[in-house]
Amino acid sequence: MSQLDKTMVNPRSVAQPLGRYSQLARVKPKEMLYLAGQVAVDADGNLVGVDDVVAQVRQVYENIGNILESAGATFGNVIQFTTYLSGRDLIGPFMAERNRIADELYPLGDFPPSTLLIIDSLMDEEMLLEVTTVAAI
Repeated sequence: MSQLDKTMVNPRSVAQPLGRYSQLARVKPKEMLYLAGQVAVDADGNLVGVDDVVAQVRQVYENIGNILESAGATFGNVIQFTTYLSGRDLIGPFMAERNRIADELYPLGDFPPSTLLIIDSLMDEEMLLEVTTVAAI
């Protein structure tokens, strides 16, 4: 697959990102991929990491990677993440693990735009986060 024509931008006219994301993704796609929200369920349908947001973050990003791969894409094709986190008390451990993963996936610092929403709960109260993803190829 050819390299995606994309540029991550942080305009000087707005505040710089508070975390590992960019304010804008400029992309010239041939095809768009819209991934369903991913939760920490493994390939056998088992919830991973009950009461462990770090384990759930790892599983969610593993699921996203597997779905991207099935479409011939990688995390380099991602142009936006939206995360739903079930509780303000999870922000610290979530951010620490997500930042570790993001640093591995985007070593050049070209992080995709990202939104974090704090919600009451997900479909199953043991699910601590859900991440939707948009990618372009």
